[in-house]
Amino acid sequence: MVSRASPSQPLKATTAAQAVARVDRSEVAGHGGPQSVGRVVGVLEHLVSHADGASLAELAQATGAPKTSLVGLLQALVHERCVHKNGAGRYVLGERIFALSLRASAGYDLTARAKPFLQALVDATGETAVLGVVDPASDLALYVDKVEGTHPLRYTVNVGERREMHCTAMGKALLAYCPPERVARVLSAPRLKRFTPSTITSPKKLAEELAKVRQEGLCRSANQRVNGVAACAAPVFGIGGQLLGAILVAGPTDRYQARRPHIETQVKHHAAALSKAMGASELPSKPPTA
Repeated sequence: MVSRASPSQPLKATTAAQAVARVDRSEVAGHGGPQSVGRVVGVLEHLVSHADGASLAELAQATGAPKTSLVGLLQALVHERCVHKNGAGRYVLGERIFALSLRASAGYDLTARAKPFLQALVDATGETAVLGVVDPASDLALYVDKVEGTHPLRYTVNVGERREMHCTAMGKALLAYCPPERVARVLSAPRLKRFTPSTITSPKKLAEELAKVRQEGLCRSANQRVNGVAACAAPVFGIGGQLLGAILVAGPTDRYQARRPHIETQVKHHAAALSKAMGASELPSKPPTA
């Protein structure tokens, strides 16, 4: 949206133990409420500090919970690959926790490294610059940091906000380089929601748009989700060409369009520079294969 807004703080990474809180509560349904969540965190914190794992009795002592109460929670955690029961009957951290912690630490590193590039984009364009990533829990773009533009009337978005991929420059810049299965999910959705008369609602047109993004390394959007807002976004890559996120510059349509070539040049330049800083040796032209 276009408004007068105050800056907000970037999203921060979680610890491995805290990361499990992002698992939907339905995954431990039937095992109680907040008390069970506290016990889950207690189990994970104990396992983080004990590489050789722990027995049921040791976990009960560490968390202060009855063994009978922990059995069901541990079964759910094993099912979700958050905890693994080894051949000796001891519980150790599972692969999902390691994956979550790596993803969180990588996300924090991207946010920290991207900040000077976002500020440089604002300095060069006067418009708001935003960093976004693919929300791991949905087919949405997640805004993780921003630097507000210098104009009294400017584009703003809340850090932590999620937006649809089919109708935003950020979303399409990310989706163009997502694995094929995610792209297929978005394209095969029962309905691509229309927000304005300019919103792309045709899967065929969206697929063509994504191909154009991959060809140019840039996504343009004008009045597609919010009337009066125009933007462009470019992907950010890491080691091995892994998609890490995207950076966007947006502003009121009339002012933005008057400086569009300059803004697009700046966005592509700073996205490439940030990719290099994140370890990318070359920028891929197509998404990873399944």
